[in-house]
Amino acid sequence: MSSNETPRGPVDSSRVPRYAGPATFARLPRLDEVGTADIAVVGVPFDSGVSYRPGARFGGNAIREASRLLRPYNPAQDASPFALAQVADGGDIAVNPFNINEAVETIEAAADDLLGTGARLMTLGGDHTIALPLLRSVARKHGPVALLHFDAHLDTWDTYFGAEYTHGTPFRRAVEEGILDTSALSHVGTRGPLYGKQDLTDDEKMGFGIVTSSDVYRRGADEVADQLRQRIGDRPLYISIDIDCLDPAHAPGTGTPEAGGMTSRELLEILRGLASCNLVSADVVEVAPAYDHAEITSVAASHTAYELTTIMSRQIAEARAK
Repeated sequence: MSSNETPRGPVDSSRVPRYAGPATFARLPRLDEVGTADIAVVGVPFDSGVSYRPGARFGGNAIREASRLLRPYNPAQDASPFALAQVADGGDIAVNPFNINEAVETIEAAADDLLGTGARLMTLGGDHTIALPLLRSVARKHGPVALLHFDAHLDTWDTYFGAEYTHGTPFRRAVEEGILDTSALSHVGTRGPLYGKQDLTDDEKMGFGIVTSSDVYRRGADEVADQLRQRIGDRPLYISIDIDCLDPAHAPGTGTPEAGGMTSRELLEILRGLASCNLVSADVVEVAPAYDHAEITSVAASHTAYELTTIMSRQIAEARAK
């Protein structure tokens, strides 16, 4: 979108009730309706990489449905994201549910195409396997990227049942492939039992720092966000959010819930504290609506994606103004 074009925003809720019409993210136009976008919101309905409860293949559309209530002005960031940049719903990347390797290749190719148009990606999963092909594509454009990984789990294990590509292995593969800036890697919200202490040792060797959910509770969102900003600096940043970083009270609809997690308020406040970071793309994954109650999880995920979209929109507008 050029600097003199006005973005096409959401459907006017004073004319069309929020519960009516197609469930695009935040009721935004489809990508094919606007031609090109600064930010493409895309779904990846894939959960063949899960190790416990399936169902995240339905997460993207559940997030879209919950996003009907999002409004165009974000007071927490004092920004109207859909007026600052063209945000559009790019639909779903259709992948093979029976072949993980082929699915990974399909996601990577589709991400390459979208990033090639100049768009940033706001991806709705799907299980966490999808983060690897997305990171490959983003790194192809920006070089090795800083990573903030919000999750109850490390996701740096080697294999599951001999499989290299699962929702518990994407970030080990990403480190091995050299697509992450290992001086700026952090997990946030981790907790719960591990297979052994070696899990933490291996993770540290890969370059990850850890902010546990207990750290967030004790130190507060502002201090945690400040620590993360200092670690990231001005590097291109990718944020990957497994919704199970939240406590099951705030996100019951997920495949591998762990007690003692962050609140949705803490997650949103930390993200708002990262508004000055160079966010080049992001994902929200592992929403499994079959285990949800009253859309608690998908509502939290939709607001999370909204904050991430706002950060990217502000940065796009600021770059154009220079």
